[in-house]
Amino acid sequence: MLERTRSKNAIEITFVLPADHPCGDVSVVGDFNDWQPGAHPLAVRKDGTRAVTVSIPAERRVHFRYLAHGDYWFDEESADGHDGQNSYLRT
Repeated sequence: MLERTRSKNAIEITFVLPADHPCGDVSVVGDFNDWQPGAHPLAVRKDGTRAVTVSIPAERRVHFRYLAHGDYWFDEESADGHDGQNSYLRT
C-alpha cells in the first residue's frame, strides 16, 4: 500500500507492508536512492504494519521495488504502473 502527501515541491510517499509478509527485513529500493539495498528499510509502526517514507520531487516518474531477506524482490500492487521489471509512481 502507498500513502501520498503532497507539498509544494515534493511528494512524500509512505511505502507500507503488513507486519509479517514477507517475513524478515524489507527495504524499498529505486532510482530515488540509486537502487541501494538497505537505504530505506521499512520499520514497524504502532499499528503493526511496516513502513518507510521517502520524499520525492514533484513532477517525476520514479521506479522502485521491494527487497526482502534472501534476495527476494517484489513489486507494489498499488503502484501507478509496472514496466515489466519495476513498479513506478508518477509524482
